[in-house]
Amino acid sequence: QVQLVESGGGLVQPGGSLRLSCAASGSIDSRNAVDWYRRAPGKEREWIATITTGNNTYYADSVKGRFTISRDNAKNTVYLQMNSLKPEDTAVYYCKTGHIWGQGTQVTVSS
Repeated sequence: QVQLVESGGGLVQPGGSLRLSCAASGSIDSRNAVDWYRRAPGKEREWIATITTGNNTYYADSVKGRFTISRDNAKNTVYLQMNSLKPEDTAVYYCKTGHIWGQGTQVTVSS
């Protein structure tokens, strides 16, 4: 069974950038898109971005223009480049493909 491991989270000041990685332990099923979600403290889980097998990308309005999702199939890795970060972006970020979820990585945006 494929496992997903997120990394790249941390503490960053408002306006800063982070790049999250979602690495698969095996080949990501080429039939499935890969999604990023996040859950902020006290809030529901929120979908934020998807990249399809054809490299089409989709974003939630809350991150559009600031976040970019991309994939490197040779490395079995999907990335989430996050720019112009805001305190409201503070959350645990998860990647998902099919029914498989990663364990999450914490992103904290604070001065």
